[in-house]
Amino acid sequence: MDPAISSLIDRAGLDRTKVRQLIGRGLERADDGELFLEYKQSEGLVFDNGRLKQATYDTSQGFGLRAVKGEAVGYAHASDVSEAALARAAEAVRAVNSGHTGTYADAPGRTNRKLYGDENPLGEPSFETKVKLLEQIDAYARAKDPRVRQVSASIAATWQVVEILRADGEIYRDIRPLVRLNVSVVTGDGDRQETGSFGFGGREGYGQFIATHAWQTAVDEAVRQALVNLDAVPAPAGEMDVVLGAGWPGVMLHEAVGHGLEGDFNRKKTSAFAGLMGKQVAAKGVTVVDDGTMQSRRGSLSIDDEGTPTNRTVLIEDGILVGYMQDRQNARLMGMKPTGNGRRESHAHVPMPRMTNTYMLGGDKPREEIIASVKNGLYAVNFGGGQVDITSGKYVFQCTEAYKIENGKVTVPVKGAMLIGNGPTDLHRISMIGNDFALDPGIGTCGKNGQGVPVGVGQPSLRMDKITVGGTAS
Repeated sequence: MDPAISSLIDRAGLDRTKVRQLIGRGLERADDGELFLEYKQSEGLVFDNGRLKQATYDTSQGFGLRAVKGEAVGYAHASDVSEAALARAAEAVRAVNSGHTGTYADAPGRTNRKLYGDENPLGEPSFETKVKLLEQIDAYARAKDPRVRQVSASIAATWQVVEILRADGEIYRDIRPLVRLNVSVVTGDGDRQETGSFGFGGREGYGQFIATHAWQTAVDEAVRQALVNLDAVPAPAGEMDVVLGAGWPGVMLHEAVGHGLEGDFNRKKTSAFAGLMGKQVAAKGVTVVDDGTMQSRRGSLSIDDEGTPTNRTVLIEDGILVGYMQDRQNARLMGMKPTGNGRRESHAHVPMPRMTNTYMLGGDKPREEIIASVKNGLYAVNFGGGQVDITSGKYVFQCTEAYKIENGKVTVPVKGAMLIGNGPTDLHRISMIGNDFALDPGIGTCGKNGQGVPVGVGQPSLRMDKITVGGTAS
């Protein structure tokens, strides 16, 4: 039976009345909670070194039953969607009985908004067509430049159906497609080798992403990055002015600032932003938004994993802290409203406040003017991995593509540059904001407490003054 046209309860052959009774028993003494049902199909194809290296297909299903009482959470999950498993889960979550207020929380509001279609991307195109596409990507990349030594290309898709059932009888449903294409190349010149990569995706079918012009653009960009890095010189080190590029560099904002604005860290006062609501936390002109309502974007959701419609939540407005990202539990405990940021990786995970598409709004400065304002500094265009301490706000981020700025001009590419700083402090070091706002191409995955969820990031070009750069130059 097709989950797209069938309730997951019916698909599992469960009796609806009995399911409601079991949910009611499990959440009888709870302030809040839900039964989260999930059915998911996923595929991944990896073409590496001239051959199909991996082809996977997986179907999974399961449920998670959660009872929330004050700060306590009881959670039980299983891949066996049966009456017996639900009964065991109901008894398990009843064990959490501290902090009960005697009132079951109101259900989330409803929305008629749909941010993506129901189509299952795994069905089209055929497996043979996908393999041929990866072969074409490999051949095209190798033909771009004789220095291309290795090519890796992959496509992946998931199709997730969720149903959220509450003890008050309310039912919420969402069908979520997600696709991604990625290209990575290694170029070499003598003994030296460098890499470059590019990818994109979103909540829709493969269509636009596997069009010839699209995948060729991805290959062109991956090869360009790798060749630029072949010419890179060791990065300078020290305190200097840094210009960040538009789009994907917003991942630094996501990590160094975004996580610190999630409700749970602030309720527990483990965030560097705790207690600063209404205070100036960034330079004037800095406005940061989390927006889960963008059409077909990787981080978007019609409803979150508690059934709450997603929102466009302003977090920092003109430098002032005005909002946090909230799930239902933390919002209630903090006396605030849920913002539609209750997310979980799967039925085997509890929801928590998570980002969707998080970005900084654009300003009024042309990128060229921002670069020209820097006498000697760094232009950071692309980022790789990074580490952030939520409590202190300290971060370290690796630049995968960066250049020297000398006398207001972008000059030679550099290798090994690391940006080192403190998110809350460095928000005040933003002195110029570009008019070239861009979102990332649809590749982000955010990790928190062992859970990964798809997200989006974005920002304009911007100047940050006196940032510590770790380099490799002697």
